[in-house]
Amino acid sequence: MTTFSIDRYRAAHFADVAALWREAFPDDPPWNAAEVAIPAKLAVQPELLLVALHGGRVIGSIMAGYDGHRGWLYAVAVRISHRRRGIGAALVRAAEERLHALGCRKINLQVRATNRVVAAFYEGLGYAIEERVSLGKRLT
Repeated sequence: MTTFSIDRYRAAHFADVAALWREAFPDDPPWNAAEVAIPAKLAVQPELLLVALHGGRVIGSIMAGYDGHRGWLYAVAVRISHRRRGIGAALVRAAEERLHALGCRKINLQVRATNRVVAAFYEGLGYAIEERVSLGKRLT
């Protein structure tokens, strides 16, 4: 079993998180890249960007947000070499605890419809697929 800790993101973690996200989300659009997403997150609720650490290196991440109505989970990732060891579940629980402490009563997240493995991971943590249509609009 891998021993790890969960901590708030710090600038020293940037290179590891960027590499993790490239590994975990190889098809993500450029606006989701660490170089864009991390500075934006650090401007709003930076305490909700967490990393899992093993031997001083980042092996997992989670980014959460709360708008006063709903909480959201983003960028939940674990290094391929460290998966299936409870790290992802621990990151989700840590984010849930922080969101709950802010008064959050419901958390949403999005998973690509074709990604059944990840959907099953979240179902195992008590999340349920809801009958919704997800809409989005890029603001330029």
